[in-house]
Amino acid sequence: MNIKEIENKRIAVLLSGGVDSSVVVHEFAQLGLHPDCFYIKIGPEEQEEWDCSSEEDLEMATAVSHKYGCKLEVIDCHKEYWDQVTKYTMDKVRAGLTPNPDVMCNRLIKFGAFDEKRGHDYDLIATGHYAMTETDENGDKWLCTSPDPVKDQTDFLAQIADWQLKKALFPIGHYVKDEVRVIAEREHLVNAKRKDSQGICFLGKINYNDYIRRYLGEQPGDVIELETGRRIGEHKGLWFHTIGQRKGMGFGGGPWFVVKKDVANNILYVSHGYDPETAYKQDFPVHGFHFLTRELQPTEVTFKIRHTPEYHPATLERTAAGEFIVHSQHKIHGVAPGQFCVVYDKDHHRCLGSGEITI
Repeated sequence: MNIKEIENKRIAVLLSGGVDSSVVVHEFAQLGLHPDCFYIKIGPEEQEEWDCSSEEDLEMATAVSHKYGCKLEVIDCHKEYWDQVTKYTMDKVRAGLTPNPDVMCNRLIKFGAFDEKRGHDYDLIATGHYAMTETDENGDKWLCTSPDPVKDQTDFLAQIADWQLKKALFPIGHYVKDEVRVIAEREHLVNAKRKDSQGICFLGKINYNDYIRRYLGEQPGDVIELETGRRIGEHKGLWFHTIGQRKGMGFGGGPWFVVKKDVANNILYVSHGYDPETAYKQDFPVHGFHFLTRELQPTEVTFKIRHTPEYHPATLERTAAGEFIVHSQHKIHGVAPGQFCVVYDKDHHRCLGSGEITI
């Protein structure tokens, strides 16, 4: 953290109950600061139907805030999450697209609804994201990648607004995950050995397919081999599958790869063999491109289309306002409409922004 950036500032910490945000509170305590902590409550609509860890999360958050002498306030963003993030997710999957609810959760909830409810009273909102920021000679603030390539979360932050980035603070972004664990164990934090959440943002252990099934149900249809037109089975709903998927298909004679969806006729097309050519793309359009700090005319860039450690070199060709064609140097597996293509500078240091793939 830049001491000058936080000096005499009102700071809110989003405390989730996980080890990362808990170490954030410790980092402030090391500086003699005791910021106000907030636990954002989402929770499922019908608690009894879901395996949710929110009660344990709150217990952990309470213990950590007390350990460091910080106030903890619970902020209920339940309605906002289900009205905004869930609506976005279901609208996309119903249209046969591949959404990313965690990306929109940061924009709409952590730095959105929370700011409307309580965050507006604070100058900075600190989270446990693995990301960094830097300010250039013009005073512009940039979102920058974490040194931990596996945990880096800049791709999940690539849709936040410029005013949200100005308020964002990532006190553990300069660490790698192992270092955060060491600090937590050394400080005897109650959640030092707690596993990272693998579910959807805020929804704990809820499985993504169960989340979708709850709202859209099932809609069985044919699974067709692309090359031969042969029917090989039945899917339970196109929304349970994404382009490039090669696990969890449940069909014999695999491996099978999802290569196409025919939404109008409810047909899932798959291809047989290892990484078939049809699963790769080198050039693809994006629309609604959102620049994080300021609009640029980038040419040589790097990008990623999913949460992986790899960055792919490419050039960007502007075709209209907010629209580009990404020309990747190499063919990319599993490019799916609805995904966010997150764009970085050529050294994958600064995150420039993101747009939605529109194949």
